Amino acid sequence: MQVAAEGNFPTRNQKLMANLKPHSSVTASKMEPVKRVRGGSSNETNNGAKQYNQVGGSAIRNALFPIHGKEEVTKFLLIGSIKFFVILALTLTRDNKDTMVVTECGAEAIAFLKIYGVLPAATLFIALYSKMATLLEKKTLFYATCIPFFVFFFIFDAIIYPNRHSIQPSLATVHSMFRMQSDAKGASVIFAKLFANWTSALFYVVAEVYSSVSVGILFWQFANDVVSVQQAKRFYPLFAQMSGLAPILAGQYVVRYASQADNFEESLHRLTRMVTFAGVMICSFYKWANDFLERNNTVTREVQTKKKKAKMTMAESTRFLASSEYLRLIAALVLGYGLSINFTDIMWKSILKKKYPDPLDYQRFMGNFSSIVGLSTCIVIFFGVHAIRILGWRMGALATPAVMACLALPYFSSILMGVDQPKALHIAVALGTMQTLLSKTAKYALFDPTTQMAYIPLDDESKVKGKAAIEVLGSRIGKSGGSLIQQGLVMIFGDIISAAPALTVIYYCVLVWWAYSAHRLGILFSAKTDETKSHKR
Repeated sequence: MQVAAEGNFPTRNQKLMANLKPHSSVTASKMEPVKRVRGGSSNETNNGAKQYNQVGGSAIRNALFPIHGKEEVTKFLLIGSIKFFVILALTLTRDNKDTMVVTECGAEAIAFLKIYGVLPAATLFIALYSKMATLLEKKTLFYATCIPFFVFFFIFDAIIYPNRHSIQPSLATVHSMFRMQSDAKGASVIFAKLFANWTSALFYVVAEVYSSVSVGILFWQFANDVVSVQQAKRFYPLFAQMSGLAPILAGQYVVRYASQADNFEESLHRLTRMVTFAGVMICSFYKWANDFLERNNTVTREVQTKKKKAKMTMAESTRFLASSEYLRLIAALVLGYGLSINFTDIMWKSILKKKYPDPLDYQRFMGNFSSIVGLSTCIVIFFGVHAIRILGWRMGALATPAVMACLALPYFSSILMGVDQPKALHIAVALGTMQTLLSKTAKYALFDPTTQMAYIPLDDESKVKGKAAIEVLGSRIGKSGGSLIQQGLVMIFGDIISAAPALTVIYYCVLVWWAYSAHRLGILFSAKTDETKSHKR
């Protein structure tokens, strides 16, 4: 499960999507006259930095909010508000799509939807966005990308879902159409449920695409365009803190208001009202931010050289990674996390459905979970940097697979002992929730920073091409590979809980491979870092 907190920094998919946006070519560093400056004028940046340095007496203030001057504060709040409402809508739609699909079709259906629904839809969106990017001006492109998603969510709530029984076949009809036995198991049953509940499947696919598009295109692309490098060092960590508050609000809105409705349809109306409000606010703050930037920028700026990220095909990515052990090990870390978190996520949602079969109860639980994830993310991001400084790179990189291995042991044990009894089910849900929460927390605090740090000692070509290659392979194999493996297990065992013994073995094999790769990479990282230091001397 993707959590809203993952929007705190651009993910691999989001960065790839962001590369589709047309940028003007930038020449070598020089002074160039322009009519409008979107990245912040040099005067604005220098004034903010000067004020930042002059307020040394207030160490706490600088640590908590290192942004100074009316213009900088206004700019930060306008841009940060866009991300807040992006994550607010993302959290609400994400929890809603999981609620509908898991309670109607089973958690196993997620693995099938990601392969046969989300992947084709994302590919189609990328092709469409690429075409729009060549035809539309930046502001128009933003609105043309953002608004259709919220129009769909509104239409789904107002028209599609209330008439779902009229426009989708019953499960009995689907069984009759495909001549299925009533006691059939495996993939055919899942496909039948998805076909019988195609409206919920459609919502899941659109919400999944929005989760990548909203952060990667609607926010990070705009932020990278208008925030200077000097400001980014102070703005971006606070953007993460702001967006961590959105899941807390969204989760409590679900728990205390939306899930208190008499039925799920009324709950959907309440959710859609908040999602629509978030969409209006995203467009409004985008307009206000552009108006502010155009009013306050000066007529000259320093144009800096920007390196375009290499765009590589799957075959090119594989060949480039094969040429470097160091890059292969970084890819192993990325794949290790993607596969392992995918293995535990679907099983966790499957036992959640057994404990909370009613959509409103399931929705209420996910709302509380989102709030806890948001709160823990705020805390972890604030203190995470100190953990790596104290532990060192290698221990920081090994910590995430070690934490996941320790947490998964009691979790898988509880499932293997059976979840048919209410008490056993309660224990399994509690352990699974703890495992999911702390695994994601370890990712934000240790995995993400150490993985990005691993690129620092590399030469420019390896940084640019290696990162692009790992993003292509990591995003496709990490998510699609995990889903395909679980599809195979469902076909063999009938459902994901019955496949728990096999999944446990595969899970720990992946963790061992991941930990070995982190250990080996730590040795190479130290050697390359020492080599870089000796060259500088």
